[in-house]
Amino acid sequence: MIFKRAIAKLRAQDWLAIVIELVIVIVGVFVGTWVANWNQGRESQAETRKMIARLDPTLRQVTDYFQSARTYFATTRAYSNTAIAGWRGDPRVSDASFVIAAYQASQIQTLGINGSVWSTILGTDRLREIDDPKLRTDLTLLMTSDYTQFDNAALDTPYRHNVRRVIPVEIQDAIRKQCGDRHDTLAVLTLPPTCKIAIPPADAAKAAAILRRHPELLEDLQWQIAAIAAFLDNIVPVETAALRIKRERDQRHTPGIR
Repeated sequence: MIFKRAIAKLRAQDWLAIVIELVIVIVGVFVGTWVANWNQGRESQAETRKMIARLDPTLRQVTDYFQSARTYFATTRAYSNTAIAGWRGDPRVSDASFVIAAYQASQIQTLGINGSVWSTILGTDRLREIDDPKLRTDLTLLMTSDYTQFDNAALDTPYRHNVRRVIPVEIQDAIRKQCGDRHDTLAVLTLPPTCKIAIPPADAAKAAAILRRHPELLEDLQWQIAAIAAFLDNIVPVETAALRIKRERDQRHTPGIR
C-alpha cells in the first residue's frame, strides 16, 4: 500500500510526500531491527547470567580445594621435617615417630577438574557478552589454564612410591586407618597433624632400620617437598581468578553483563 501511494505521488511529482513516505519506511525498518536485536540481546544476557550462576558450585569446589590444600601440605611438610630429622639420626625422633612421619610425608591430594569444565558450563561464545574486562579475563584464565599441573601426576613423585615399598604393610594399614585422609567435603581433605598409634617397639625399630638403609629416600623426599612447593605456587593465578569471580557473584547479582 505504501509503495502504491509512493508511485502515485511520484507520477504526480509530489516530492515532499514521497520523501515522507520513504522516511517512514526507513524508520520502520530501523526500529523493527533495533527492537529485534534488543530482545535478542536481553535473551542472550539472561542466558549468560544463568550460565555464570551455574559456575558457583565449581567455583566453591576450586576455592575450597585450594584453601584446604595449603593446610594439607603444611601438615605433610611438618611430617617431612620429622622424617628428615629421623634419617639424620636426631635422637629426639623416636623410631615410631620416624616411620609414621616418613609415611605421612608421602600423602597428597589433587584437584579433580580440568579446563573443559568451565567451557562446558559457560562456553567461549558467552565471553563476548561480558562487559567487565577483568571478569572476562578471569573466566578466560579458568578455561585455558593447564590443569595437569594440579592432577595426581604432578605430585605422585618417586618418594611416594619408594617409601611405601619399604614400610611394612601392617604399619601402613594402621596409619591409614587411624591417621589417614579425612573427607570434610567432596573437595576438602584434611590430614591429622599428629598421629599417635601404638606400634610395638620391635616393629618400629625394624621399620626405622629399613628406612635408614635407604638414604636415597631422603633425596626423594626433598624432591617431593620441591614438587609441592611448585604446586602451591602454580595454584595462585587460578585461585586468584576464581576468588575474584566468586566475589563478583557475591557483590552483584548480574556482574558485568551488557
